[in-house]
Amino acid sequence: MSKRTLGLTAALLLCAGGLASLPAAPAQAAEANLKCHLKFSLAGWSILYKHAEGHGTVVCDNGERAAVKINVVGGGLTAGKYRIDNGTGEITHVRSIQDVFGDYAQAGAEAGVVKSGSADVLTKGTTSLALAGAGEGINLGVSVGKFTITH
Repeated sequence: MSKRTLGLTAALLLCAGGLASLPAAPAQAAEANLKCHLKFSLAGWSILYKHAEGHGTVVCDNGERAAVKINVVGGGLTAGKYRIDNGTGEITHVRSIQDVFGDYAQAGAEAGVVKSGSADVLTKGTTSLALAGAGEGINLGVSVGKFTITH
């Protein structure tokens, strides 16, 4: 063998040894399957424009937790005023609590008088947020908007 071939072979063996010390891909994929749970209260109104604000707590299966603020904005053919108490949400496909924060796309149809209910599935990239809640108010319509979770 030539010196050049020996040098190339040695370099390839060093690279292969370095790659063997990296964590396996399945371990990283398993981390993206963390589930977090949201408990929240929310109050808002809509007359063509939809606006609601609230607060809550996020607790992840790995023990991470945070107090959060919730803001909902959007538009559509809606009218009403409502309040959701003791709402819940499940947030899936996250690696850490940091993946929970940000804007989720929202589309929904609402209908209710006196006792109002809500159930939505929202997305932010590969992260999903399934919401459920009940409260009081009057709301009617179809809307598209943004559900934001911040610190």
